[in-house]
Amino acid sequence: MSARVDAIHALLPQTQCTRCGFQGCRPYAEAIAAGASLINRCPPGGRATIHQLARLLQTDELALDPECGIESPAMVAHIDEERCIGCARCLPPCPVDAIIGAQRQMHTVLNDLCTGCELCVAPCPVDCISLIPRSELRPSSPEPKAAENLRRYDAHETRRARREQDRTAMLAARKRRIDVMTP
Repeated sequence: MSARVDAIHALLPQTQCTRCGFQGCRPYAEAIAAGASLINRCPPGGRATIHQLARLLQTDELALDPECGIESPAMVAHIDEERCIGCARCLPPCPVDAIIGAQRQMHTVLNDLCTGCELCVAPCPVDCISLIPRSELRPSSPEPKAAENLRRYDAHETRRARREQDRTAMLAARKRRIDVMTP
């Protein structure tokens, strides 16, 4: 089963957008391999990915599930610098760390890294983030490759897990100090 999951996973665009209803491309690949999901739930991959998955799995091609979104040109997040308040709420949800900035500083998107996943849009309290077609960038920016998206996503998840472990350890140490001090 692992080889089948790996083969399916390799065909996905690795945008980690969650539009398929799963928390990333790997869980979606696992669901397809297990027969728990259809091959038509990836808007960023669109018809091309559906075609490749159908060939791999020797099944019929399906139309993209409209509940997951529509196929569109490659997009990239754009931050309106005049409206950005530097809240940093867009940083954690970016699955490939394509946004840089710091608290109370203007943020910016690294266009060459942005997968257009849209996950940074909802947390923005001032609606200063929009998506624009990658083709409108000047100078033009190539779409990031799936392998690079996956590498950056894995690094992001590793850092997130390490921060959570550090936070848990700090809270446990604080609780021990309080327990020792409490009669």
